[in-house]
Amino acid sequence: MLDNQLREKVLTFLEREITAANIPGACISVSRNSQMIVKECIGSRTLHPSPQPVEEATIYDLASLTKVVATLPALLKLLGEGAFHLKDRVSYFLPRFGNNGKEEIRIEHLLTHTSGLAAHRRFYLENITKGQIIERICADTLVEEPGKRVIYSDLGFILLARIIEEISQQSFESFVDQYIFKPLDMKETGFNLSLPKERFAATVYSDELHDFKYGIVHDENAEAIGGVSGHAGLFSTLNDLTKFASMIENEGAYNQKGILDKSVLDLARTNFTPYDREGRGLGWQLQSEGALASGDLLSRQTYGHTGYTGTSIWFDPLSKITVILLTNRVHAKNQNGILRLRPRLHNLIHSHLSAKGVREQ
Repeated sequence: MLDNQLREKVLTFLEREITAANIPGACISVSRNSQMIVKECIGSRTLHPSPQPVEEATIYDLASLTKVVATLPALLKLLGEGAFHLKDRVSYFLPRFGNNGKEEIRIEHLLTHTSGLAAHRRFYLENITKGQIIERICADTLVEEPGKRVIYSDLGFILLARIIEEISQQSFESFVDQYIFKPLDMKETGFNLSLPKERFAATVYSDELHDFKYGIVHDENAEAIGGVSGHAGLFSTLNDLTKFASMIENEGAYNQKGILDKSVLDLARTNFTPYDREGRGLGWQLQSEGALASGDLLSRQTYGHTGYTGTSIWFDPLSKITVILLTNRVHAKNQNGILRLRPRLHNLIHSHLSAKGVREQ
């Protein structure tokens, strides 16, 4: 059942953020107990040459949500099938990786951002292929000893997509489409979607294109290697992501189909980094100390992820609240406004639903 009071609060909140030029527009869904209570789109998908409205069918660049909507579920499926285990050395699948102190790095380290690999390398500044990027990461030196500290690293997830290909003997994009997106009926989710530009939310201006990017991945490294990567490159809609979220909420099942096993989902939201201020599961960021996009009020069991372009998805198993927010904040004047927007929005939602729960008792 829809919650009209929460809907009005959320729309008023987002309208203020649009007026403040923190976002051009947004699509949002809020579910509780696996029931949709808010589903709205507001504002503009592009501001140039004139504002064009966001619709439910608007496709967003998910940025780093690629890590948890594509790469993670693909790996969890393979994990549940016995294709690998978390303590497998990365060098077992990529032999050239086992050098320069990286010999003992395990799959677990890549998934929890504790490998000690650098956060980022600007490969896009060079004329370089995907294979050459893999070789460069395999030859790279570490910036930290493995298993000691969380360093959020795109490089690890670039490698994980390649490992999926080594295990499955098919391309990363075809594997996730076959085993994740198609079973979930996510028909408008994928890499390099061949659709009219009017379907997409704009991101940044490209001097090369003489236009804003529509349907071309924002992340420079992902674009440089053809738009398909384990760390970025995925595009999707609010409707498709609600299907993905429904599968997570229902312990791996969707429309009576088993997509992932409950055991691997439980493992993924376990804290593997109790020694760090930043809690990390497999792929997921966990509610922990410090400033988080999930805000202050969601429970300590909360897990989720954000995307640089302005996207996010958060699950609170205790209160059974799920929030999906899609924005193209990189197209806004005040691009850093999203950093305060997300936690305040989640606080508003949780506070309203907590108060409603008390009133209904």
